[in-house]
Amino acid sequence: MDGLSLLKDLTENRDDARADQMEAYMRDQFVFLGIPAEKRRKLMRPYFKEARKEKHIDWTFVDNYWEQPYRECQYIVCDYLSAEQARLVPADIDKLKTLVLKKAWWDTCDSLDKVIGKLALDYPELNEILLEWSQDEKIWLRRIAIDHQRHRKERTDTQLLETILKNNFGSSEFFINKAIGWILRDYSKTDPQWVTQFIEQHKAELHPLSIREGYKYLKSKNIKR
Repeated sequence: MDGLSLLKDLTENRDDARADQMEAYMRDQFVFLGIPAEKRRKLMRPYFKEARKEKHIDWTFVDNYWEQPYRECQYIVCDYLSAEQARLVPADIDKLKTLVLKKAWWDTCDSLDKVIGKLALDYPELNEILLEWSQDEKIWLRRIAIDHQRHRKERTDTQLLETILKNNFGSSEFFINKAIGWILRDYSKTDPQWVTQFIEQHKAELHPLSIREGYKYLKSKNIKR
């Protein structure tokens, strides 16, 4: 993919005032061009269209853009991998892991967990790796393990989910406890009884934040507790 031309388009559309706001929101950890998601995706659309003709994932582009100083470039990689999801194979999990851990923060982590989650759904043998990640010392791998089944609905592997959640009981890390709450909240839309029973059974081990988030959609439901 012609990453240089795309980067030129991006820099020509920078908005310094918006960039300041974005950087402040992300606690000044990254440099932004100030391009909102809708405009960014409009700029990259023709490049992605050309990239689809290549019939393979351009990992050189992925690596180069992940190293770019602007946070929008990492977002573009996440969008690119999502668009090329069908071409990912289990052997790519190590490359995805590298991306998770480089310039790591919740924004790219929560984009890559969708890509990794879909890959694991297509190739269940990757569940063993996600189980390992759920106990890793690096919080971003654990967060992906926790949330990679979001939006699976009836295809959620509840046994895998339960094991991963239990592996993260007792954590004081905000991003871990928030992730636990999110996956419980998401799955409560599909199986509110399972989520209710899980929370009630493990209230002593779950962080209050996880319980609060997990019950968010259950408050309006007539669930027997």
